[in-house]
Amino acid sequence: MPKPSVVKPEGSEVIADEVLDGRRRRTFSVQFKRRILEQATACENHGEIAVLLRKHGLYSSHLAQWRAQFSEGGNAALAAKPAGRKPRQDIKDRRIAELERQLAKLTSRLDLSEKLVALQKKAQELFAALASAETTR
Repeated sequence: MPKPSVVKPEGSEVIADEVLDGRRRRTFSVQFKRRILEQATACENHGEIAVLLRKHGLYSSHLAQWRAQFSEGGNAALAAKPAGRKPRQDIKDRRIAELERQLAKLTSRLDLSEKLVALQKKAQELFAALASAETTR
């Protein structure tokens, strides 16, 4: 079924707003993040953190994320990461990663095998000790 034609009133075209064309994601320096974290830590009364965040135009999620980053890796973790996807690994890097995974898997299997052998030796010693104790009775 065909859609009815819509008659637009004159002057109703959508005009791109020049202000919106220049939008960019905000970035914050490490020093700014550190200063805000210190100020937030110094807040003692109820609502002081909210005032601080409003003053700087920040959200509580910024503060939570920065706290997590700082506790994870200090000032270095607060530094901005490059935007975009991580570069794809070439064939050598993928092979190295695969071999490292195999090495870790085989190392854990070896550790388990060594522990089992040690357990078998202890069990054998216990059985030998029990057998010698029964023969002395």
